[in-house]
Amino acid sequence: MAGSVNKVILVGRLGRDPEMRFTQNGRAVTNFTIATNENWTDQSGEKQERTEWHRIVTWGKLAENCAKLLSKGRLVYIEGRLQTRSWDDREGNKRYTTEIVATNMQILSPMEGGDQSLGTFDDSQKVPEEPSAPDQGPDEYDDIPF
Repeated sequence: MAGSVNKVILVGRLGRDPEMRFTQNGRAVTNFTIATNENWTDQSGEKQERTEWHRIVTWGKLAENCAKLLSKGRLVYIEGRLQTRSWDDREGNKRYTTEIVATNMQILSPMEGGDQSLGTFDDSQKVPEEPSAPDQGPDEYDDIPF
């Protein structure tokens, strides 16, 4: 076989609002999580459900679109690749994270009483309008180098 494939496709709901930051070079990066659910009936006939949380990272124009258009609870389609990174935290411990680096995002449902935007976005599209300045990211991202 002449190659390999690293492609992830997810449909899920955002667990919180996206958080956009900028690298030292001024490139936008937005992080958010989405939940996917699996339902089944176990051997005893009981219905079971498992929720899996996925860390999503987007870059550039796609990051700006995600920060502007997505919010907690919104149903989205995400396409990208799986990536595991490591870094040393403030105490010198080796830390790891596995995330989906998204290259395409499609909004599948509008929020009730909120933004009704639906559409497909990828990392080459422009933001509909200029985004506001981002707030500082959460503590969990402070140790991740960008």
